[in-house]
Amino acid sequence: MLALRLTRTAHLAVHLRRLLVAMASAGTGFLLLCALGHALSHPDAPGASALRLAWCAAPLAAAVYLAVAVARTDPGTRPRSGLSAIGLGPGRLMAVSATTTALSASLGSVVALLAFLHLRGDLTGRPASGRVAADALAVGQSLPAPAVLTLLVLVPALASAAVAHTLRPRDPRPAAAPAPRGYGRFGAYGWGKARETFGAYGRFGARTATAAPAGSQAAGAARVGAGGALQTQASDPHPPAATPADGTTQTLDAAPPLPADTTPDTPTEPAPRPQNTTALPWGIAVLTAGLTVETYTGNAAGAPTPGTAPSAGVLIGWALTALGLALAGPGLTHLCGRLLQAARPGALRLLAGRVLMEESQRVGRPLGVVAAVAAAAYVTATVYDGDGPAFGPLSTLGALLVAGCTVATLLTAAVEARHARADTTDALLRLGAPPATLRAAAAVRAAALLALFVPLVLIVAVLAALPLDH
Repeated sequence: MLALRLTRTAHLAVHLRRLLVAMASAGTGFLLLCALGHALSHPDAPGASALRLAWCAAPLAAAVYLAVAVARTDPGTRPRSGLSAIGLGPGRLMAVSATTTALSASLGSVVALLAFLHLRGDLTGRPASGRVAADALAVGQSLPAPAVLTLLVLVPALASAAVAHTLRPRDPRPAAAPAPRGYGRFGAYGWGKARETFGAYGRFGARTATAAPAGSQAAGAARVGAGGALQTQASDPHPPAATPADGTTQTLDAAPPLPADTTPDTPTEPAPRPQNTTALPWGIAVLTAGLTVETYTGNAAGAPTPGTAPSAGVLIGWALTALGLALAGPGLTHLCGRLLQAARPGALRLLAGRVLMEESQRVGRPLGVVAAVAAAAYVTATVYDGDGPAFGPLSTLGALLVAGCTVATLLTAAVEARHARADTTDALLRLGAPPATLRAAAAVRAAALLALFVPLVLIVAVLAALPLDH
């Protein structure tokens, strides 16, 4: 009931994003039902039916990815202070998000079932005519209810499970243990010096005891007070005697030991999202492996003949190439932000580069997925323009689903990033930054991303199409 109330009282933009999830679920469910209809219509060709079902994996993954992005930007299920007191902690909000996603995807599955039954003629008594209807709708045959239910539940179940996994409550990371000392760079005298807090060396010699080794004369360095008496710091265990003006010798009491700096290294406020760019080498490696597999299998099998699909090796190479671009997207976005700040940047380039570095984890992966889809579209347009397999209505529907879901996911991630930096934008406006500067910084970010990703897409697409275009 809470999920239904939050769904009903949401803003118009939230409803539009949920409608996109329902449309993606409807299209994917319709393609799955068409694969079932092909299997019923052609019982003697299980391989072709299995290939059609395997091709539905791309729209299915795109629909689930869009559902996760929409759930992340839902303001109604965002954790806020004070909600735990009424039983709406992070775990309950995660369950509400998963339930809302399941409702949206289930609505799309119902629409897909109604459209499939309407085209078969089960609702109106007049089935659709044509080659597609005879090939994929199984007109005149009874549909197995368990198979239909399984295919229709697939999208809501996977989408809600992905949302629950993404929005699950996470415990704070424990403090890292001190690294052992070693030898050589990256461990010549330890893995790294402990991070000093601001003002650590100004706290009246609090670091003096740890700065000098035991037994060193520097640990007992003396200073002269205002009255001419010789005084020592607390780090000297044996303070020397002082000689006053009357000639007697007195021993000054050692100064009480000063407390060490106990300022915690972890900030009290929530730390920003760590900029992890370690996936960039893995993305480049997977991308190279995908191009290698595609080149080898493409040269061995040759160009696809008319009316046939690419070989399994080429499809595996395409999948690896898309995965590599998705993995390398955050690292490439972070690198783009660093390049913007190179060579004595001004305020505009500095602001644009910092924002790109901060949003690299949030926007980089959808950018990589869109780059993979654009490269696949280029290969399809250049290699299969007239000599390859004929793309019918179902293939066109699948391509539109994948392209639409990836672009919608990228736009949704951009909206999420805008909401995440809303406080920073308000602070800049309060400090006097003109709104035109913020818009110019957004334009600079978009231009920098286009300048990096467009040549990358063209290079990957040309390399992917090279073994097939001969």
